Amino acid sequence: MKSASLLPCPFFIGGEWIQPKLVGTPIFNPSTGEVISECPVGGASEVEAAVQAAEAAFPSWRDTPAIERARYLFRYRQLVEENFDRLCASVSLEHGKTLVESRGSLYRGIENIEYACGAPTLLFGNTLGNMARNVDCETLLQPLGVCVGITPFNFPAMVPLWMFPLAIACGNTFVLKPSEKVPLTAVLLVELLAKAGLPKGVVNVVHGGRECVDALLAHPKVRAVSFVGSSPVARYIYETGTRNGKRVQANGGAKNHIIVMPDADIPKSVEALTTAAFGCAGERCMAGSTAIAVGKAAGSILPQLVAAARSVKIGRTDTPMSQPDMGPLITRDHRDRVERLVESSEREGATVACDGRGAKVSDAPNGFYLGATIVDHVSETMTISKEEVFGPVLNVMRMEDLEQAIEVANRSSYGNGASIFTSSGAAARTFKHRVKAGMVGINVGVPATMAMFPFTGWDASFYGDLHIQGQEAVQFYTQQKTITTRWFGGVVDDVWRK
Repeated sequence: MKSASLLPCPFFIGGEWIQPKLVGTPIFNPSTGEVISECPVGGASEVEAAVQAAEAAFPSWRDTPAIERARYLFRYRQLVEENFDRLCASVSLEHGKTLVESRGSLYRGIENIEYACGAPTLLFGNTLGNMARNVDCETLLQPLGVCVGITPFNFPAMVPLWMFPLAIACGNTFVLKPSEKVPLTAVLLVELLAKAGLPKGVVNVVHGGRECVDALLAHPKVRAVSFVGSSPVARYIYETGTRNGKRVQANGGAKNHIIVMPDADIPKSVEALTTAAFGCAGERCMAGSTAIAVGKAAGSILPQLVAAARSVKIGRTDTPMSQPDMGPLITRDHRDRVERLVESSEREGATVACDGRGAKVSDAPNGFYLGATIVDHVSETMTISKEEVFGPVLNVMRMEDLEQAIEVANRSSYGNGASIFTSSGAAARTFKHRVKAGMVGINVGVPATMAMFPFTGWDASFYGDLHIQGQEAVQFYTQQKTITTRWFGGVVDDVWRK
């Protein structure tokens, strides 16, 4: 069913909003199943126009002093704050996050704008005077040119804000390609950039699917590509982009393990696991999707986990009047896929301890809902143990000791995050040094990093060399130039007076 009036979803190229000639991909309100807009199907011509606009804007933007570039971002931050509720409502409408989750994700995005506002100090180089006799050496960080961001559906505001604020703070121009499932929030974000007075062409927005992505990856003027999405697509983006001579940082999926030791604070562990597994309906690459209960911990924690899961209230998130604990999944097809994975676990010998399938919301019968689900007695060989579920499903595995638990976690092909809950400093130290994951939590369920630290996924969770966020991202969006200087001559005379 379509809404009576569809929300606009234009391109933004060279400072102009361009209404699409062709539309194709429906944009749903996941809470109700209603089509609220249609995403344009852009291709090579739209990409060409956007990249050319970014290329034309680059020389002037590159030569804009870093402190002036930062002033645009300070104004932008203020506008995002002033439109905070509007942006959060957009995230909840097109994605299905609760308003609490939308606010949290937007705050994280704002932190990235704030970090980018530090461009004058982030772009410091190094100097060594008199490196040799009468020879000085210095380094400069200079922008690359046109950069691209390809963003996923699960964080419509936060992930774009991981990318373009820092990229333009470093002096680059940018083309954003948001997910065709959730492009409306990206349009709002760029609308506010234009209101901040950003020069035309510095940031552009194109929409579309694979044809649009492939055109961006192949375009000779694109210097760098940032991506967040599933691991198979991340690998494709990395291989295709680097083959075409581009820098690429491609963040993929995850299978994050949370180890619960027998000496853990069980109530706090349950609270953290519930948030990690079911927050954002499990649609995040830092979701705590697998709990490994060590020794007697299973008997202590599982009943409380099941009780907590059963108390998670689901419902529609598109109205501020009555907010649930958890909203819908992004599409009906994705909800059905998650349910099939739960069904496969039963066939393979696991036990569904808390079953969220068949969840109903009385005032939104066509929404894409799945309740909090716990699958117990999961083994490494099961499909649900190997695949990224990306839904509100917590796998529970049981191990005899910490050594075995770490070995199981390390055999995963992914390496995004891992956590341990324990009162033992020795266990925590062993875990943090030996576990194979880029982000580690100790008594922290979701060890996602803040803007000043890199988002350091490993293995199949990341393809590239320099990660998103933090100083690594500054390195990603700049190239280093080394200057060695030597002046000939004798005594300095009255040159300064002349």
